[in-house]
Amino acid sequence: MKISVQATVNLTDDYLGWLSAIGVDCIDLGSFEALPKAKEQGYPDLNDLLRLKRRIRLFGLDINRTTLPPVDKFMMDKPGGEEQIAYAEKTLKVLGEAHIPIARPTFASISISWPEAHVEPPSTGKGLCEMHRGGYSMRHTDMRLMRKQLAEQPERMPEGLSSMLSLSDEFWSRFKEYYGRIIPIAEEYGVRIAMHPSDAPLPDTPFNGLGLHRIIDFFPSKYSGLLYCVGTRHEEGGTQIVLDEINYYGRKGKIFLVHFRNMRGSLATTEAFDEVLLDDGDMNMFQILLALHKVGYDGCLNPDHMPQWEGDTPDQRQAWSYSVGYIKALLAALAALP
Repeated sequence: MKISVQATVNLTDDYLGWLSAIGVDCIDLGSFEALPKAKEQGYPDLNDLLRLKRRIRLFGLDINRTTLPPVDKFMMDKPGGEEQIAYAEKTLKVLGEAHIPIARPTFASISISWPEAHVEPPSTGKGLCEMHRGGYSMRHTDMRLMRKQLAEQPERMPEGLSSMLSLSDEFWSRFKEYYGRIIPIAEEYGVRIAMHPSDAPLPDTPFNGLGLHRIIDFFPSKYSGLLYCVGTRHEEGGTQIVLDEINYYGRKGKIFLVHFRNMRGSLATTEAFDEVLLDDGDMNMFQILLALHKVGYDGCLNPDHMPQWEGDTPDQRQAWSYSVGYIKALLAALAALP
């Protein structure tokens, strides 16, 4: 297994050199607009992407995963939807020609990739953040508070979100049409499509536990699988659901990339949860690593979400260094097992 990180859009030499120094292997481009000329023309430029890839390789790194353009208009059957699909198809072809192995679908440019992620009401100040040991802060989600806020201020719900998610059959019909168009291109160009679970995995979000099964059942192609987020799946049901799903999807070869982060609490127990540092949550992360190893997973581990703490840099280099070092220690311990 290797380590990847969510890279910033501004990939300076200093930044890339620091990633190499702390032992990172690969970069995940979390924003579609991080791809060269993607914002300007709706899909990336192949020559510029190849130049970027060569520059990243000078530092001993490589691009592991990128992001497809949003298709929110298509999903809601609005004008411009066909153009969005055309951009997604062109993007996949460019990624294949550049030999980028994994692409993550997204459904909007706002609201954390709607509707794969459930919308949390905007907060002021520390709002929905929780303070932990030494004063570090990370995301806190309380469904009771969210329901109260949305009932008091329904205008916070993005237009079309509530109605679309309530029409499950319509959503999945549009989803199957979208995947039915991109999966054949992914197969032809050798790019694996990795869906991230809904975060938070509420009953009315499409990519909760049931939704992940639907994706695999609808599209059994070896190029259709998961960006399996350990933290998000813990949010739904705790450690056991994570271990069970790693065993199920891992043995099928459907885990393409892992977001490797820890949590405290779950929706099933308290209707609330906190993101925490790797050693500070409910999960024993070495147990999770062992489960991945047992099913033959050999892709990247990305610590994904970083805390805020006093004295860190704007791009959170202290937090990333801590998390990468922790994962490297776990991998060293795994390698030492008889």
